[in-house]
Amino acid sequence: MKPFMDKDFLLSTETAQTLFHSYAENTPILDYHCHINPQEIAEDRQFENITQVWLGGDHYKWRQMRSNGIDEYYITGDAPDREKFQKWAETLEKAIGNPLYHWSHLELQRYFGYTGTLSGKTAEEVWNICNAKLQEKSMSVRNIIKQSGVTLICTTDDPVDSLEWHKMIAADDGFDVQVLPAWRPDKAMNIEKPDYTDYLAKLSDVSGVKIHSFASLQEALKARLAFFDSMGCRASDHALEYVMYQPATEEQIEAIFAKRLAGQIPSYQEELQFKTAFMTFVGREYHRLGWAMQLHYGTKRDNNTLRYNQLGPDTGYDCINTHGSSAEMAAFLNALNITDQLPKTIIYSLNPVDNAAIGTVLGCFQDSSAIGKIQQGSAWWFNDHKVGMTEQMTSLANLGLLANFIGMLTDSRSFLSYTRHEYFRRILCDLLGKWVENGEYPADMEALGKMVKDISYYNAVRYFGFNL
Repeated sequence: MKPFMDKDFLLSTETAQTLFHSYAENTPILDYHCHINPQEIAEDRQFENITQVWLGGDHYKWRQMRSNGIDEYYITGDAPDREKFQKWAETLEKAIGNPLYHWSHLELQRYFGYTGTLSGKTAEEVWNICNAKLQEKSMSVRNIIKQSGVTLICTTDDPVDSLEWHKMIAADDGFDVQVLPAWRPDKAMNIEKPDYTDYLAKLSDVSGVKIHSFASLQEALKARLAFFDSMGCRASDHALEYVMYQPATEEQIEAIFAKRLAGQIPSYQEELQFKTAFMTFVGREYHRLGWAMQLHYGTKRDNNTLRYNQLGPDTGYDCINTHGSSAEMAAFLNALNITDQLPKTIIYSLNPVDNAAIGTVLGCFQDSSAIGKIQQGSAWWFNDHKVGMTEQMTSLANLGLLANFIGMLTDSRSFLSYTRHEYFRRILCDLLGKWVENGEYPADMEALGKMVKDISYYNAVRYFGFNL
């Protein structure tokens, strides 16, 4: 029997162990997509207790607590932090096979030096150990980032954001980790939302462009794109329920936009036409700026209306949307490519069934402008577990060039989630190690080691063009 999560956790062969410990383990981390708050980095927040770190905003954990029959009072309610932690500990001990079990214990090992297991029985011990450690200066937000080996972070930011915290961080010579914005224009695109015109008023104010047409919306967005670019932004991110490609004429789009400004909600067909025009416009702008475009799709959000009305979005009530089409993805990319304005693009689907479809789309649009110009993103959200990561990388290897993969990201709101990069790297090394030991790839450790380091870090540095 193997020990619980020891130094060779998930590394089932000698080759895998060598690849991880000699190449992956100490390679830096580039977190090119996350949801952490830049204000907390600027102010170098110090957390009071482990509940604040683990349960504040983590809807992954909230879902499992609900599955364990825990009352919402202990999840998002006003229960004392110690009681919330107890309920989480009682839930975690049941989470066999769930990545949260591995992530939580990796965090306990790496940041708190605790090598035992968290359960209802050990909750008091772990609470005390973690809280004592969190009082140390080494556990401030900036020091957590530094000790994790992170060199650069891309947050997720709305076009109307002032980026004031990014400015403050960039001006501080005492912190050498780059914290850059990433452009997330969902609110500017989601014409069907009830508060859409209120958002346009904000965008008008910050851009200095009065938005009265789709053409003027584009000018406002160009102004904000220029500002984000000046702040070091090199990537966009889009949350799409599914990929749509419903082209329309300029006149039709202007009519749809005018209808919305007049207070009418467009039809579903009109919504898709507008979003197609919006995405085509911003895609061409990303190409002009040299940015990468990230497309996250395959999600159906806020399914529990009762809880949404009580708690709002991003509280753990989302699921996989099976409505996806590689044909429409290919049509959208082709619309940009036909005028040679297709930017570097990273495609993520929440539906693992889409792995092979994405793999075939990639090969249609690769060219010499960038190595691995069109990427399949790392196994995302409900798929960032051992099986999901293994299947995503295996599919990518089967249909493309795994060695050019830009690797892992946290997609997290937690400053302790950098251990997810370790988790990914262990799975990567185990996958490669099995292929080598099965005679499917030569035991060329120089080539394999470079491959591991590239996928873990260096491919992403080159892909985004970061100055590191």
